[in-house]
Amino acid sequence: MSHGLIAFLIFSSMGLMLLTGQRVFAAIGGVAAFFSLLLWGTGGVEMPFNASFILLNWYPLLTLPLFIYMGYMFSESGIASDLYRMFHVWTGPVNGGLAVGTIGLMVAISAMNGLSVAGMAIGATIAMPEMMKRKYDKIMVSGVIQAGSSLGIMIPPSVVLVLYGMIARQNVGRLWMAGVFPGLLLAALFILYILIRCHINPSLGPALTLEERQQITWKERFVLLRAGIIPVVIIVSMTGLFLMGVTSLVECSAAGAAATTLAAIFKRRLTKKVMQDTLRNTLSVSCMFMWVILAALCFGAVFDGLGAVHAIKALFLDQWHLSPWGVLIMMQVSYIIMGMFLDDTAMLIIVAPLYIPLIMSLGFDPVWYGVLYTITCQIAYITPPFGYNLFLMKAMAPPDVTLADIYRSIVPFVFVMVFGLILVMVFPQVALWLPNAYFGK
Repeated sequence: MSHGLIAFLIFSSMGLMLLTGQRVFAAIGGVAAFFSLLLWGTGGVEMPFNASFILLNWYPLLTLPLFIYMGYMFSESGIASDLYRMFHVWTGPVNGGLAVGTIGLMVAISAMNGLSVAGMAIGATIAMPEMMKRKYDKIMVSGVIQAGSSLGIMIPPSVVLVLYGMIARQNVGRLWMAGVFPGLLLAALFILYILIRCHINPSLGPALTLEERQQITWKERFVLLRAGIIPVVIIVSMTGLFLMGVTSLVECSAAGAAATTLAAIFKRRLTKKVMQDTLRNTLSVSCMFMWVILAALCFGAVFDGLGAVHAIKALFLDQWHLSPWGVLIMMQVSYIIMGMFLDDTAMLIIVAPLYIPLIMSLGFDPVWYGVLYTITCQIAYITPPFGYNLFLMKAMAPPDVTLADIYRSIVPFVFVMVFGLILVMVFPQVALWLPNAYFGK
């Protein structure tokens, strides 16, 4: 049996298992274990076993539960509500202003969390009711929250970029720096789209009424700016100290978690229920990530054992005769397609070990490629049929927001994100300028 046929059987078996409704880690890990025994006998178990210890021995993975904890503590303690109130007052007088404020809130959450889950939860529970109450178009509201929350995996401290750094053996600080401007670029493109769309059709995002604006004095508006102090302190205590070399990666996540907890105590909102809900959600999401990463590492070890890296290189360059840029575009398209069916972690660990050596052999910067990968993950988060944010939105949205509304809402934002992806591909310095200036080339 040829290696190509074996590879096809492995991927088709995994796809079939996923379609049965099995959990992702069970489908991926089960297929990996079965084919390792089938191809190499009882000794084949050593391949996935050794791959799993790469995860268990990787010290920086301790950052994962700490970043998740930060996001949920920020939400459960009500600090996020204060921040949204500030954005609400300052941006509300503009058509689409509350949607713009929601994007601003998502950027702040992203800079303290590293995942999109907390952003979705905060957006759906805090921002959505406010916008719906003020007659915002429900499709616009759904799209804004889903697209904005996806920024969590780009803006540092991005957990996806940490995982990419593990696979690609790249400096996490350089990757985080590379994600700053692309993340802000995407946020700016979202805001620009919202403002233009709501200027053309004000009914999509009505401005606050004159009566509502007169209820808040200028003094009160400036007092509300204090809500931005706590997020800035948390960001400096975490990402800032790490980039200054004061703390290590794990220490910076611990500092951020401690700062978020102290902020909840300072605001007198750290109740027993808040702590219980935060810890329960943190444990649930962390365990899900650990199982998926573990299974995907095992799968990647078995698939790579067939010489998949060389096979893909031969397919792209020798058989299809693609140029280096053609190979790069093909990779991005494949990531977007896979992202419709797999979560970003499984997708990264299955395919990245195959693509990254090829990218480096073609002369592309692996840090820049990590940013491109992360943008495609953002697109995958909001594309059907299995986009994470689609189902999270359906679970959190009011009954009158149907699944069809949710699917329709993401279409313009997908095009905006594809445009952002093209900009970063055409102008690599958008991602590389800051890490090169800070760390040196």
